[in-house]
Amino acid sequence: MRIVLAGDHAGYSYKNQVLNFLIEKGFYVDDLGCYSDESCDYPDFVHPSAKKVNDGVYDMGVLFCGSANGVAITANKHEKVRAAICWNKEVAELARLHNDANMVCIPCRFVSIEEAITIIETFFDTEFEGGRHERRVQKIPIG
Repeated sequence: MRIVLAGDHAGYSYKNQVLNFLIEKGFYVDDLGCYSDESCDYPDFVHPSAKKVNDGVYDMGVLFCGSANGVAITANKHEKVRAAICWNKEVAELARLHNDANMVCIPCRFVSIEEAITIIETFFDTEFEGGRHERRVQKIPIG
């Protein structure tokens, strides 16, 4: 699986820890920033990562932010991106199972790094259920 990571300064530490964890697990991972804990503008990093998920360059993405709201809003501007804010493993499972989410957004100020890793593992391990959910997911893009 090819994974892209991005986020803002509030998620910098978590991003680095998750990057190392995913590499150790054998995933191909690309880090598109940010690259320090200095204040930055998350859209500068989220748009390039979401575009690459949208275009099929990466299978999934993980976004990091204090609340996860800004990164989710930004990523979801891309037509084929379904970015879900996940604060526990049950929400992560449902985001994949029912919504075929392809980017998970971690609210770093509200979950521990251990919880974040569990959320991400659950997200990657869960397959889209399809069925009645497929029809709904197909109705998400405008146009």
